[in-house]
Amino acid sequence: MQEFANQSKMIRKFLEEGNTITGMVALEKFGCWSLPRRICDLKETGFPVESQWIKTDSGKRIKEYWMADDRDDGQPDWAQEWHDFNPDC
Repeated sequence: MQEFANQSKMIRKFLEEGNTITGMVALEKFGCWSLPRRICDLKETGFPVESQWIKTDSGKRIKEYWMADDRDDGQPDWAQEWHDFNPDC
């Protein structure tokens, strides 16, 4: 259980630093095999997390998470620009 709490703390800090995270990033950086569960743990503490589906270069869809801000759409600043540039995703 302590390992999961530590993973949640590290993921929270990573998101607070303005980063986005996917399952592969969580596994590589934090040894976390279940990012959705850690995100759920963070949300249960009131931590504001938003997500969206993104498409990888190979065409697979994966979930990407970031710390929500106070803007109306809840997306990170770069998200709208990225979507405008990649309208199929």
